[in-house]
Amino acid sequence: MLDSIFSAALTTTELTFTNAILTILISIVLGGLISFTYMKTNPAGYSQSFTLTMVLLPVIVAIIILLIGSNVARAFSLAGAFSIIRFRSAPGDPKDITFVLFTMASGLACGVGSFGYAVLFTLILCILMVVLNRTGFGLRKSMQKTLKVTIPENLGYEEAFAEVFNTFNVAYELKKIRTTELGSLYELVYAVTIDEHTSQKELLDAIRTRNGNLDLSLTMAPVMNDY
Repeated sequence: MLDSIFSAALTTTELTFTNAILTILISIVLGGLISFTYMKTNPAGYSQSFTLTMVLLPVIVAIIILLIGSNVARAFSLAGAFSIIRFRSAPGDPKDITFVLFTMASGLACGVGSFGYAVLFTLILCILMVVLNRTGFGLRKSMQKTLKVTIPENLGYEEAFAEVFNTFNVAYELKKIRTTELGSLYELVYAVTIDEHTSQKELLDAIRTRNGNLDLSLTMAPVMNDY
């Protein structure tokens, strides 16, 4: 039964009205499933435009494959037409790029008539993404950040906050020192590693009591070139 479904799907690449409607419907369903999986594995933030794109992209790819068929001349014509289009966007998150490739592969499988394989691969990869997300695969237990602190000149910068860092179990490394306000203040830049259970507010409050409530900032990642 299963073998007949998969083998039959490989021979349905002829462009007919019925086959086109079936290809579009299956592509929409698979795109919707992939988009839904993406939303469930990215609850913190995602854009509506990206989720809608993932629904439509398999359909577009499938339609292109249907139009090309086995016609080599038509394939080159479509390639030339699409080469005119320029896509300009900032480099995305690797996970987002993976989902884009995922939707394109699903649409490609539908376009060549491999409906059974398209459904099978989509279900397997969606389940895999959910399992990896729920188990926290690859999730770091600590966060690397950059801490910039301003201190008065009478406070020794070598061990100014060593006690605070040790209290909150924060690994740190002093990366840069520079003077400000005509030498009356020092600006210290640390690369710190903070555990996920550490209260960042309490850490910053403890530092503020040491530096006399002067300026300090904590960025999401240690980017030293900006200083």
